[in-house]
Amino acid sequence: MKNLEAKFHLADLARAESRATATGYTRRAILNQRDTFFRVPNGKLKLREENGDAALIFYRRNNSGPLMLSNYEIAPVPDPATTRHILDVALGTLATVEKTRILLTRDNIRLHLDRVASLGEFGEIEAVLADDDDPERSRAAVDETLAALGITPADLIDVSYFEMLALR
Repeated sequence: MKNLEAKFHLADLARAESRATATGYTRRAILNQRDTFFRVPNGKLKLREENGDAALIFYRRNNSGPLMLSNYEIAPVPDPATTRHILDVALGTLATVEKTRILLTRDNIRLHLDRVASLGEFGEIEAVLADDDDPERSRAAVDETLAALGITPADLIDVSYFEMLALR
């Protein structure tokens, strides 16, 4: 699977949600997430624990700036505590990121409004793409959403939350 994504600073989650719903987004869920990132030789590997469920997610990003193309694979994890322990012993843990996420959707676009522990408030747009989709076809929808939210190029971030935590 793949997606086209952008991450950005937000000053006000409620205002961002209001602007998003005015452009056709629908709130789908509030998610409490803990992402544990593990050392791997390439890409990123995380165990996501979310509202009682868990999944192992491996992804690679084309680091072409703040609007990035990601390829990812997801596998459900029935026993997250044991899986986290095994991966920590085998690979080592890089970081743990805890956040509350408001999930909104419109068409193939997922909008995440995040409150990240120790970092603050952020947004993330993911245009979910079929393997044969041209990412450029979703770029206009991503750009439209960024404009509706009042996001400028200076607000865009090209690193993940765990990398931001490491820079603090």
